[in-house]
Amino acid sequence: MKKFVALFLTLALMCGLVACGSGSGGSSDGGSDSKDEGGSDGKVSLNVIAAQYGQNTTSWWEGFVKDFTAEYPDIDLKVEVESWNDISTVVNTRISNNDAPDILNIDVFASYQADGLLLPAKDYVSDEVYNKLYPAFLEQSDVDGTVWAIPDLASARALYYNADILEAANAKVPTTWDELIEACEAIKAYDSSIYPWGIDMTTDEGQAAFAYYTWNNGGGFVDKDGNWTLNSDENVEAIEFAIKMVNDGYTNTDPANNTRYDLQDMFGAGKIAMMIGPNSIPQYVADGGYSVNYEVAPIPTNGGNPSVSAGVMDRFMCFDNDYSDAEMEAIKTFFDFFYEDARYSEWVLMEGFLPATTTGGEIIAKEDESMASWVDIVGSCNFYPTAKTEWDDVKQGVINVEQQALLGGNVKELLDGLQAEIAE
Repeated sequence: MKKFVALFLTLALMCGLVACGSGSGGSSDGGSDSKDEGGSDGKVSLNVIAAQYGQNTTSWWEGFVKDFTAEYPDIDLKVEVESWNDISTVVNTRISNNDAPDILNIDVFASYQADGLLLPAKDYVSDEVYNKLYPAFLEQSDVDGTVWAIPDLASARALYYNADILEAANAKVPTTWDELIEACEAIKAYDSSIYPWGIDMTTDEGQAAFAYYTWNNGGGFVDKDGNWTLNSDENVEAIEFAIKMVNDGYTNTDPANNTRYDLQDMFGAGKIAMMIGPNSIPQYVADGGYSVNYEVAPIPTNGGNPSVSAGVMDRFMCFDNDYSDAEMEAIKTFFDFFYEDARYSEWVLMEGFLPATTTGGEIIAKEDESMASWVDIVGSCNFYPTAKTEWDDVKQGVINVEQQALLGGNVKELLDGLQAEIAE
């Protein structure tokens, strides 16, 4: 199942979703850095690279491989689990060595599609699976009328706050940026050892920080016509506000290195009072053995703009590796097995994310009442413009802007430079 691809991709640091996982990558069922062509036993080989979302991802995939192999002994399935910090480099190195995986689970797809490396989704997914995926999610992977990747799972973001800390500090839950600063000042006055606000401007999720602040200031990555607007006045003001919060001592001290998972650990331990995070935080906190009295609220906004939640979805995609009919059937079998309603719902609930299928949404809403409202929220979120081929560069670009601004760089000049680079 190999297609020799004489192509070297620029290594891009990515993070998703829903996106993003913690810890070092592992391998399910032994893993593999390369995919067998199929042995003399006649088995079809199938190689998958999957992103690590949390503490239980690797063990879940190990169980998946075991169950899959028991039901389909003629398919030799290998699943390699990689951390979000490493997965992009691993995949691009594999591609440059003419060793692309068959199936990839990651957040972005556009650069792979633009380089002609992917198959259309309908080539490798059965009609049964395709028809139960949320159409709004499929639209995020549509390029010129063709869907190239399918949603794995999704998340929505909201403000999490430690109710006990805010009560003790006599701080009210902020709905505006002015109220946010007031709450931070009250918390600092109450206990200077607590970080009032958590912020992640790392390569793990710096693009999410850009979204939180710009979208809730009336800005964003693109305008209504899909044109890049990275250096808009609203964006400059938003990032300057976020950087000032860091400089004024209202946040964790090292946003360029403290990932969302570091912040979640600090939040669970009561060291951070407020942070923006996904619906998976409750599961993460529970898995980490933390006990924290938290509540959820809309993300604070500025200038009278409505609060905007960030929706993030990760994807499965299939590389074009010159498959035989038997190999294509094996890939469809993999997705049929993965998206089987009970198994898929278990996966989503285990990771604490939101489902990408209508049937999964129905099951999860019934099994967990607290997830029902999140299922509704994700339908009204803003999404990253990941179908645009420049997204990989934009994603890394806004992270670079944030990190340079943390070192004293001028936000407007940095965003002007990025806009010129992307829009040229």
